[in-house]
Amino acid sequence: MTNPEVGVLMLGLFIVFILLGFPIAFTLLAMGVGFGYFAIGDSIFPLLVQRTYGVMSNDVLIAVPLFLFMGYVVERANILDRLFQTLQLAARNVPGSLAVASLITCALFATATGIVGAVVTLMGLLAFPAMLKAGYDRRLASGVICAGGCLGILIPPSIMLILYGAMAGVSVVRLYAAALFPGFLLAGLYIVYVVMRAILNPKVAPPLPREVADVPYTRVAVMLLTSFFPLAILILAVLGAILFGLATPHEAAGIGALGALLLAGAYRGLSWPRFKEAVFLTAKATAMVCWLFVGSWTFSSVFSLLGGHTVVEHWVTSLDLTPLQFMLLAQVIIFLLGWPLEWTEIIIIFVPIFLPLLDVFQIDPLLFGVMVALNIQTSFLTPPMAMSCYYLKGIAPPYIQLTDIFKGVMPFLGMVFLSMALFYAYPQIGLWLPEFIYK
Repeated sequence: MTNPEVGVLMLGLFIVFILLGFPIAFTLLAMGVGFGYFAIGDSIFPLLVQRTYGVMSNDVLIAVPLFLFMGYVVERANILDRLFQTLQLAARNVPGSLAVASLITCALFATATGIVGAVVTLMGLLAFPAMLKAGYDRRLASGVICAGGCLGILIPPSIMLILYGAMAGVSVVRLYAAALFPGFLLAGLYIVYVVMRAILNPKVAPPLPREVADVPYTRVAVMLLTSFFPLAILILAVLGAILFGLATPHEAAGIGALGALLLAGAYRGLSWPRFKEAVFLTAKATAMVCWLFVGSWTFSSVFSLLGGHTVVEHWVTSLDLTPLQFMLLAQVIIFLLGWPLEWTEIIIIFVPIFLPLLDVFQIDPLLFGVMVALNIQTSFLTPPMAMSCYYLKGIAPPYIQLTDIFKGVMPFLGMVFLSMALFYAYPQIGLWLPEFIYK
């Protein structure tokens, strides 16, 4: 039963209920079943069962719990403090060395975990006090922690890219290859900004005290071999296995989870209670993602049956947009949705509305997916709903004001927009790698 007006009403009510604070997954399920019963009667119930089975048997999603488990194990194994201490000594001759070490640690740790709140919180407890004690400007230090903690959304192995690949029917392997260099580009822009600020105004990022930096190079090399390289090799092994076709994403995720356990055991940093907590958090996060998929696919199926997607497509095509204008419109909508919603809801619920239009405007789904991953960084950095800022404020000293943190993230937010512009203007920054590897 096609009824576009009811489909639009369904979408509008969903947004209202979400803003009122109702649980996302079960709101999707309830509205999908309710409006589906109106559209197709009792047939909605077999559809719900079919969608549930389809989600649970999706091979791509097997990687989600394994990568989550890898991240939670690394997070609880006390690896981060070793890594940060090593990198700050290795970068001691670089202007703004503490901030540079923080960004590299954030990038590596965010890549291993992919959990923004965990990275920002842990780095806020470890690196943020160290920067404040060294005399760093509180706004610069805040921006470094908040922006660096979000990099795991973009840099593979990203959970977000797995979900996008499942929704868009795009190879996760190709997505990982396409996102690799844009992720490095964004992290590099952050580091260049910090170094330039330190050169132009050394007061905002003083060098390490001599008594701290006076460590023999041989000791620094040993610290790198025992703290930086093991985690880096684990991540590179997982990525390399995926990118070069040695293993599927879920097989590589299994290797990563096993490697994280071995690494935690070698560091003697994972007790039985911490292991149980990692398993529990993995199961909890995986259940949330799976039920979001079930609800989203039920909701979107009913939305399509009612003709809602057709209304959206006709409205967008009637605007007679160029591909650039459509991309700007889509990214602005995703940017605004990042204020009230988590990135999982944006990817699973709203991004599929744009996917059928990519063929109309001849936009590569790989390009669109990486642009979305870049854009979602902004949802954690844009006041007043910048969640990474609130994560940091929750563990920062009382004299650090939320306005200081907001001001600190603004230059990094500008660099996210700059990286999006560069990637759209020169898409080969990311697309050359999948084209080169998978000819």
